[in-house]
Amino acid sequence: MQFKPVPEPPADRTLLATVRRALPATAGAVDDCCQRLVDETPLETRETAATWLTFLRALEVASEEPAGFRRRDASSGTESDTPDDRDREELGRAFRERVYGAETVLTVLERADGPRTVEEVVDAVREQRRAEDRTRPSRATEHRRERIERLLGWAVMFDLAERDRAGYRSIRASET
Repeated sequence: MQFKPVPEPPADRTLLATVRRALPATAGAVDDCCQRLVDETPLETRETAATWLTFLRALEVASEEPAGFRRRDASSGTESDTPDDRDREELGRAFRERVYGAETVLTVLERADGPRTVEEVVDAVREQRRAEDRTRPSRATEHRRERIERLLGWAVMFDLAERDRAGYRSIRASET
């Protein structure tokens, strides 16, 4: 299963850890998980909190159960302010596999012969999607661009890509 919501990536990994810690350890322990996130984190609206909850489900950091949401503890067994290397690898894997569009964006970067701007990635994704499914109606360009920019930001956050003045490039491609 893939998930579409992608929140704005934070400046560093601390917010991810903060939101993760704010999730209840037991489903049903909190009547309103979105409100809890707004109350206990820098997230400002319920809509933003709902986007984060869905995104955390995609990253396999949160679970939705009949009684409500709960935190899934990091595999490292620690609750530090920033994910350790193993946790980042698992987050990167889940991001790539479970967030809609992440695989496509990362593939564009991996196939590129150098850095790509957001606009170049948007164009490449559009062309790839057209080739894959000609029957799907096109969405608004600005919405697509903003989403791809968020995906690129999270790819950098999870050490799957890097950004410099020229644009974004795959970490995987630069290691080979």
